[in-house]
Amino acid sequence: MNLDTMLAHLGEESHDRGAVTAPIFQTSLFVQPSLDALAERFNDQFAESDFYVYSRVGNPNLTIVQKKITALERTESCLVFNSGMSAVTAGILSSVRAGDHVVAVDTIYGPSRAFIRDYLPRIGVSHTFIYGADPLEFEAACQPNTKLFVLESPSSLLFQMQDLAAVAGIAKSRGITTMIDNTYSSGILQRPVEFGIDIIVHSATKYFAGHSDLVAGSLCCTAERARDIMANEGQFLGALLPPFPAWLLMRGLRTLRLRVDEAQRQGAWLFQYLQNRPEVEQIFHAGDPNHPQADLVQKQMTGSVGFMSFTLRDVDEHAIRRFGNALELFQIGVSWGGHESLMVVVPMHPMHWEKPNWVVRLYIGLEDPEDLAADLDRAFEALRG
Repeated sequence: MNLDTMLAHLGEESHDRGAVTAPIFQTSLFVQPSLDALAERFNDQFAESDFYVYSRVGNPNLTIVQKKITALERTESCLVFNSGMSAVTAGILSSVRAGDHVVAVDTIYGPSRAFIRDYLPRIGVSHTFIYGADPLEFEAACQPNTKLFVLESPSSLLFQMQDLAAVAGIAKSRGITTMIDNTYSSGILQRPVEFGIDIIVHSATKYFAGHSDLVAGSLCCTAERARDIMANEGQFLGALLPPFPAWLLMRGLRTLRLRVDEAQRQGAWLFQYLQNRPEVEQIFHAGDPNHPQADLVQKQMTGSVGFMSFTLRDVDEHAIRRFGNALELFQIGVSWGGHESLMVVVPMHPMHWEKPNWVVRLYIGLEDPEDLAADLDRAFEALRG
């Protein structure tokens, strides 16, 4: 069965009462036919199963979307959480113990970076942030107690890449777990499991959901690892996705391919538009043919979406504010992956930059490109005061 067909139907085979869409199982618990059945299901409640006890650890709506995302990422199992950060923290916490060390890419998602920097030291886990463009940086940052590499390729602000196969090879030779945030690629444009990555997380809020009306996360891995995470971080943190958002996520997955295809078309247009603006100093976009890691993009990915950032020439904070406030169709917001176009400005000073700079990040939604161009024209005009 091909991917688009699986996203449309996989996991819904048992719902045979004529409804074209699976029902919402809006229930907190599932009663059992006997005490023996209850005992049996308690003993097996963390395994992948079509039998359920309590929605905190399993529900048919979760099973449906987990089967679809498992097929999408081509892993053995998937867990679906109530946010992308729940998936990230579950993946990290399942991989480290007090006294361990984590190596992470400097440009990963901000809250993920803050969790590693600010929270992990509270439980005795140290860290090192690296640029990550060269796989040897990971090897050089390793310590005897390193247990986890955290990647995001492309990163969601500067769209920097890591060589997944090379990093996975270094990790496996040292018994280190690898985890990647694969939200940008939506499981369609890049499949990290094919390069040897152990844990794949998504903010399912973004392209998976696609409608900006739910918050969710997913974690894909082997069946053994998923069972262990479900028995520990999954149930103790109480972070699995409730039934109704899981049903909404199922809806989003049905149209994922169509929306990603359109995002690639819109992204190519936006990149070309920005290239022709004299105010733009530098563009950060995975689809840039002159990307400093273009060979790696070609090796690992099959396309790029309408999500990129740029810096402006000779601007200060006041000019940046004029630019952002002049936009109308590009709404000011931090997320992406839905139908609406978004803009956010981030002051940044990554470890490989000589000086701080303002980074304007644009996500292009499903509006007409000519209308978006006119909106950006107004913003660029506002830079002049």
